[in-house]
Amino acid sequence: MMTLTATAAEKVQDFIREHGVEGDVGLRVAVLPGGCSGFQYGLNIEEGPEEDDEVLEIQGVRIFVDPFSAQYLKGVEIDYVTGFMGQGFTFRNPNATGGCGCGSSFTV
Repeated sequence: MMTLTATAAEKVQDFIREHGVEGDVGLRVAVLPGGCSGFQYGLNIEEGPEEDDEVLEIQGVRIFVDPFSAQYLKGVEIDYVTGFMGQGFTFRNPNATGGCGCGSSFTV
């Protein structure tokens, strides 16, 4: 469905350890209406999945995806990059037909 690079997985695991989150913890990856191009990505650490979530295990990280978001996340690669302009998670979506300069908003 989607991929998570080793660097991104390490950052997620570091965050979970640093903040002492416990339980059936995982990374929620969501697609939300909004942003300057129509949709935007959302990431959040949660203590467990919702009842209708798809639960994936990628690079040792549990990932929770709701049914609405799943249709837009096929083939997406999530990475964590550090560069001259800062650092953060990035999304490579082969299904996106457009985007904007913020890097977290897209159209399909």
